[in-house]
Amino acid sequence: MLSKKQNTMPIREELERRILHGLACEWENALETLNPPDKEKLRRPLFSLRDMKGKWGYWSGEKSEICLSRKLVLDHPWDTICEILLHEMAHQYADQVLGGHDEPPHGPKFNRACHLLRANPRASGNYKPLDERVLKHSPSPGDKIIVRVKKLMALAQSQNRHEAELAMAKAHEFIAKYNIGLLARDEERHFVSVFVGRAALRHFREDYHLAGLLQDFYFVYGIWVPAYVLDKGKMGSVLEISGTIQNVRIASYVHDFVKRFIDSQWQGYNKKRGLNRYRKTDFAVGILKGFRSKLRMQNRERKRDGDQLRLVKIEDPLLQRHVDYRYPHTTSIRGKVLRGYKDVLRDGIGIGKKLVISKGITEKGRSGKLLIEK
Repeated sequence: MLSKKQNTMPIREELERRILHGLACEWENALETLNPPDKEKLRRPLFSLRDMKGKWGYWSGEKSEICLSRKLVLDHPWDTICEILLHEMAHQYADQVLGGHDEPPHGPKFNRACHLLRANPRASGNYKPLDERVLKHSPSPGDKIIVRVKKLMALAQSQNRHEAELAMAKAHEFIAKYNIGLLARDEERHFVSVFVGRAALRHFREDYHLAGLLQDFYFVYGIWVPAYVLDKGKMGSVLEISGTIQNVRIASYVHDFVKRFIDSQWQGYNKKRGLNRYRKTDFAVGILKGFRSKLRMQNRERKRDGDQLRLVKIEDPLLQRHVDYRYPHTTSIRGKVLRGYKDVLRDGIGIGKKLVISKGITEKGRSGKLLIEK
């Protein structure tokens, strides 16, 4: 009889095989940021996983191999893995294209390679992985805003709808105050980019509506980027949001909260109706339209009251610079206007107008992913 450990070995081997294939796909995708002549000079390396301490990965010029930590790829989300992969790819580029053999590992040619590949030059050694950096608590003024917003969203759980609505509105006011203050003081700020949601070969309409809502109301910039879909073994896409750590944490939470809210509401709504998946999209789009209209109404009410801290979209020139650098080649795609079930859409809108974002901001799960507090 096979032991439990022996039974899990084939599963582990298949998972690692898929991860290695994903690394190769992401490496190919990263080439798109380079000029055509440089692409040809960079040779596709071997990829491997190893148990290692004190570092997340390394590039071996002798073996033409990029090796990543097994702990990294098994315990951290894909965007964190890609950050380390790009760092090691920059070492490869400095070695094979720029001829950086005669300089220190993190010398000028390596930094040049990082710039071209949009890689993080610090993502090595004991440097904290991306997901841990985003979740790390810091006593900075920005994190004090997080604490206050978290407390207000906890109050938004009140059974008294009026109290819950006031708490959520106040939370949004603090979010706006934080961002307006940053721009007014022209403070130096650090931006991060993280995946929200799951990578997929195709996304439903509600996913795009939710991405737009985050960008319009929660002070982040969203873009759909190529990403490996582990269970399909192919490249798909995922929503990546960029902003200050505080804004990214809040927007990530709102994303997860709204997705779970839609799922729970649909389960009850469709219990006796037996509607198909396309009708869930109509319902979800309705919820998002209803919630968007609610946020707009709050803006109008604050404007009428002379409140300058209303939740509005604020253009941050430094964030725009970060986005322009990170995504040098972007395209806009206009989707088709699809007809849905008007009754289902209308019901969703009604529910969305009553949606209140509540509970905490972050909780660290086993994968390091941002989760909803329970």
